[in-house]
Amino acid sequence: MKTSELPSPEEARAALGRREFPWTPRTLFAPMEGVSHPILRELVSSRGGVGIVCTEFVRVTANPLSDKTLRKHVVRPPEGALSVQVMGNDLRQMAEATEMVTRAGADIVDINLGCPAPKAVRKGVGSAMLKDRALLGKVLRAMRERTHLPLSAKMRAGYDDQSGVLDIARTIEDAGVDFLTVHPRRRVDFYDGVADWRIIARLVETLTIPVVGNGDIWTADDALRIRRETGCHAVMIGRPLLRNPWIFRQLAALERGADAERPSGADVVEYYRQLTARLSAGYETRGVTGLLKEQLRYLGRAVPDGGVFLKAACRAADPQAILACIEGTLAQLSPSQIDLGPSSRGIEPQGSATEGSATERSATCASAMRPVLAPAAPLLL
Repeated sequence: MKTSELPSPEEARAALGRREFPWTPRTLFAPMEGVSHPILRELVSSRGGVGIVCTEFVRVTANPLSDKTLRKHVVRPPEGALSVQVMGNDLRQMAEATEMVTRAGADIVDINLGCPAPKAVRKGVGSAMLKDRALLGKVLRAMRERTHLPLSAKMRAGYDDQSGVLDIARTIEDAGVDFLTVHPRRRVDFYDGVADWRIIARLVETLTIPVVGNGDIWTADDALRIRRETGCHAVMIGRPLLRNPWIFRQLAALERGADAERPSGADVVEYYRQLTARLSAGYETRGVTGLLKEQLRYLGRAVPDGGVFLKAACRAADPQAILACIEGTLAQLSPSQIDLGPSSRGIEPQGSATEGSATERSATCASAMRPVLAPAAPLLL
C-alpha cells in the first residue's frame, strides 16, 4: 500500500472500531531495539509484502523529544504505514511525546508494553507496565487525548504470571487503544519456550478491538496458521524476518495462491550485498559490522552446518570480510540446502493455539542456537 493509498487517520480508526484491519497487507514488521532502524525498514518495505513498519522504541524521559531524535525515527517507508513506538511511564511526558510524534508524521502511535530488558524493567517501563494496571490506564488515556491517529499497544502475556492477561488487555481497550499486538510470552520468559498462541485466540474472542498475533511465526506457513488457529486480524513478524528476509513476500504469494519463493545461497549473497551497501551509506564501518552480525545471528540458524558459518561470520573484522564469508560459504547452496522456504523443516519452535501441540513442537525442535525449550504451560485465564 503506497502512501497515497493509505487510509486517513479517521478512516483507519473507523475501520478499527468495526474490528477491521485497514492496512494491507495485514502484516507488520516488528519494532526491535537497535534493529528496526530506517535503513532496514526501507529495505524491508521496498521488497514488498508489508503493510506497516514499526520503529524501534523511542525512549521517553524527563527531557522533551528533540528534533534530532524525531528525525532519526520518523522516516517514512516507500510503501506501507509507519508506526512509531514510544516507551515510558510518566503521564505528562508520554502525552507530550505522543503529540510530537503525531506532528512529526507518524501514521500510528504505539506504546511498548513488552520490552523484557532488565534496564527497562528497573525503570518501570516496557513489560514492567503490566504490573500496574491503574498507571497503565492513566498513561494510555493521556496519550489518547493527544492524538487523532490510531493508537496501538504491543504487550506480553504478563510480567511473571499470565493469569491477569485478560484484565490487562481490557484495561488497554478501555483506555481507548485502537488495536493490540500480543506476544504470548511472559516477561520472565524473555524468548525462551514456545509462544502460546492460545492466549492470542482468547483475546480475539474477548476484546472488541482488533488483535495482532506475534511470536514464533518463523515461516510464511506459520503466519497462515496463526491466523487460522487464533482468528487474529494481522500478524507481526520480527526476528523471523532477520532469519529469512523473504518471509513477507512468501506470505503474500501464498495468500494469492501462487508459489512462494525459495531463495538459494546466491539470493542470500545478493540480499546482503544490498543491505551492506545501504548500511555503509548511513553508518561508520564499525556500526555496519555490528548491524550485519546482528542479522546474521538469525540467518545462521537457517544454515544446517552446526554453526560453522555463523561462527566464521561473527569472527569477521569488517563488512567486506563478512561479505566474503557469506559469498564463500553460501553462494553455491541450492534452495534445498538452506532453510529459507515457506514451510518449516522443524528447526525452529512453532507457536500453537492447540493444547499440547506446542509441547510436541518444542520436543522436535532441532536448533542448537536456541535454549532448551520448555513445554507449554496450562492456560490460566
